[in-house]
Amino acid sequence: MPRYDFKRIETKWQAHWEAEQTFKTEMVPDKPKMYVLDMFPYPSGDGLHVGHPEGYTATDILCRFHRMRGKNVLHPMGWDAFGLPAEQHAIKTGTHPRVTTYKNIDTFRRQLKMLGFSYDWSREFSTTDPDYFRWTQWIFLELFDTWYDPAYEWTGQDGVKRTGKGRPIAELPIPDDVKSQGTEAVRRYQDKHRLAYQQEAPVNWCPALGTVLANEEVIDGKSERGSHPVVRMPLRQWMLRITSYADRLMSDLYA
Repeated sequence: MPRYDFKRIETKWQAHWEAEQTFKTEMVPDKPKMYVLDMFPYPSGDGLHVGHPEGYTATDILCRFHRMRGKNVLHPMGWDAFGLPAEQHAIKTGTHPRVTTYKNIDTFRRQLKMLGFSYDWSREFSTTDPDYFRWTQWIFLELFDTWYDPAYEWTGQDGVKRTGKGRPIAELPIPDDVKSQGTEAVRRYQDKHRLAYQQEAPVNWCPALGTVLANEEVIDGKSERGSHPVVRMPLRQWMLRITSYADRLMSDLYA
């Protein structure tokens, strides 16, 4: 049996897929749709690690299977380029984060294409792109301007009647005793009901990194990155009122 010439064969087909845009998702109204999104890698290193293709292989198999079954599959790829990993990599290498980030993205993209995953590269984006983060900012403002009404009854696009929905903060009923105290009292009452709000809560604070860390990022009282001391302290920060949707989420999952 002849030896598999991966360099010749895979390079040939990767070039064909690129030229023909084989995995580009077109708008086909009559086809059943499927959206498959991988966790975006952090472009904060010099290349992928083994955990990246391990997970991406599974989702790629799923995408190819459903394409063969006639579904219009949207399978994009992007780069989670904001945050601590990119910042620390830039500090470590002594270069501007934009330079290191886009250099690493080029490497990551080349490696993913070499692995032959069926991504729609025409939809590639980075979280540092203004066209992307403008929408994350828009979403935050929408949350800030919304309160959750657990008694509100509505019908979704699927025709199912549901109870509980976010509504504009301007539609929040204000008690008469609050109204009588003036506009400042009304504002404070609204702030207590917004989906995005500020509250003081205990956090893992790392002075050296200048940021809050998740419990998973703290090992034996030190930061996972850099092994800097971490202290537990109260800090006023932005919170999201996701627990308001708990009952609706459960009912939708089991509907």
